[in-house]
Amino acid sequence: MRFMLLMRPNIDQTDEGWAPPAEAVAVMERYNEDLRRAGVLLSLDGLHSPARGALVTFSGGRATVTDGPFAEAKEVIGGYWMIDVRSKDEAIEWAKRCPVSGAEGAAIEVRQVAEISDFPADVQAAFETASRAEA
Repeated sequence: MRFMLLMRPNIDQTDEGWAPPAEAVAVMERYNEDLRRAGVLLSLDGLHSPARGALVTFSGGRATVTDGPFAEAKEVIGGYWMIDVRSKDEAIEWAKRCPVSGAEGAAIEVRQVAEISDFPADVQAAFETASRAEA
C-alpha cells in the first residue's frame, strides 16, 4: 500500500522564513535514511515556499491564477514522502518517527494513494478505455 506523508511545517510562508536550519536538515536526513534502509521510501521532496507558488482556482468554467503567498492558507505543505508499507498503521508509525520537534504545531498528514482497483467497476472501465485510447 502506498501512502503519502504530507509535511505541514507551520512556518512562515515567505522565502526568508522557509529554509530550515542546517541542524534540522541533518536530523531529517537521518530519518530519510531510516526510511531508505527499511526499504519503504519510494520518493521524497521538499517544496519551495508558497511565496514562489501560484494557486489556480476554477469557477464558472474559468481558471484564475493567484500568485503566492496565500493569505487564506492555514495549512501549507512543505514537502512529502511517498512510502510503500503494509498498512495505514505502519504509515502512521513512520509519520510519528519524523523529527519535527523544532516546529511547534507542525503536522504530517497520512494519505493512502488511490489505486485503480479501489474504484467502482465503471470507473475502472472508463480508466482502461481512456488508457487504451492513449496508447
